[in-house]
Amino acid sequence: MVTAFIPVRGGSKSIPLKNIRPFCGKPLLWWSLKALQDSPEVDRIVVATDSDEIAGVASGAGFPKVRIYRRSRENATDTASTESVMLEYIHAAGLSGSEIFMLVQATSPLTRTEDFSGALKTYGSGSYDSLLSCVRSYRFFWNSNGTSANYDYLHRPRRQEFEGNLMENGAFYINTVAGILSNGNRLGGRIGIWEMPSWTAFEIDEPDDWTIMEALMRTHVLKGCGGKPVRLFLTDVDGTLTDGGMYYSEEGDELKKFNTRDGMGFRLLREKGILTGIVTSEDTLLVERRAKKLKVDLLVQGKGFEDKKKAVEEFCSQKGITMEEVAYMGDDIGCVPILEAVGHPGCPSDACAAAKAVPGIYVSPVKGGDGCVRDFIEKLL
Repeated sequence: MVTAFIPVRGGSKSIPLKNIRPFCGKPLLWWSLKALQDSPEVDRIVVATDSDEIAGVASGAGFPKVRIYRRSRENATDTASTESVMLEYIHAAGLSGSEIFMLVQATSPLTRTEDFSGALKTYGSGSYDSLLSCVRSYRFFWNSNGTSANYDYLHRPRRQEFEGNLMENGAFYINTVAGILSNGNRLGGRIGIWEMPSWTAFEIDEPDDWTIMEALMRTHVLKGCGGKPVRLFLTDVDGTLTDGGMYYSEEGDELKKFNTRDGMGFRLLREKGILTGIVTSEDTLLVERRAKKLKVDLLVQGKGFEDKKKAVEEFCSQKGITMEEVAYMGDDIGCVPILEAVGHPGCPSDACAAAKAVPGIYVSPVKGGDGCVRDFIEKLL
């Protein structure tokens, strides 16, 4: 039996209720729960908390392995150690000594299922009494007395020749229940290392960490898009291909300003054999002309939120394309149903909050109408 234990209290001082604050569109805790739920080696996920709000988010996530443990008040203070909470739960649950106990930190949302599973398989080989996650640092360290700590400064090694040093990243620690009870610690005996990528070195402790970690999550874990290659690229019009402005001539004709760089992006997609399309709720001759100039394969106009999504699904079915192979850029509430359904969602920097909150979405640094579609296309390619 493998228990993944996540201690999360509600009294964080640096970032109040940080464990359920939205992170890349989901509560921070959700990412650890999801990765653990998808790991076949994990049998049970225990969220130890003193907060009703955190307990509600954890139990409402819909992951069957999740259990809530109400940690005692004395073990939910600023001075309480993580070990004290672990020992409290072990005694309260009556776990047997042979059970595997994995301490997981919710403040390390970059930890993937393959890390949890791989580390548990390594631990299961019996070569170690306990195991922890680390990253390799290639920095040169110095002691306060002016001596070099990990290299000879008179013979400064090149990076290719430098093995670096292993550093705890705080993602997880594995031990048996018996080992924890014996040492009163998460580690003990022969300690093994599960090495993780360098970009997992960060933990969320301060507000500035949030921005850094979200960028790392989108770049390395979510990759700003889905895992399958793009076979169909779609975009909205107002707020993406245009700046969302409404322009009228003296004669009352409606005008829109498009960006030529976006047009080149469509050409780059065609050269890669990727189908393209425009999906919008409007129904205008102006958009029809722009679609013709861009040589798109699909034009959907004049349909509501869900009808647009159905039209995309029907087109994909005809072409033998899955929704995971579709990229879509939208900026407003009406775009959310498609953004949530595709494998590669994207939005401009000035999109509405609901669009930006879609899990795994690539938020372009460019505003609508200023070339955000081209930016997204280059990101995908």
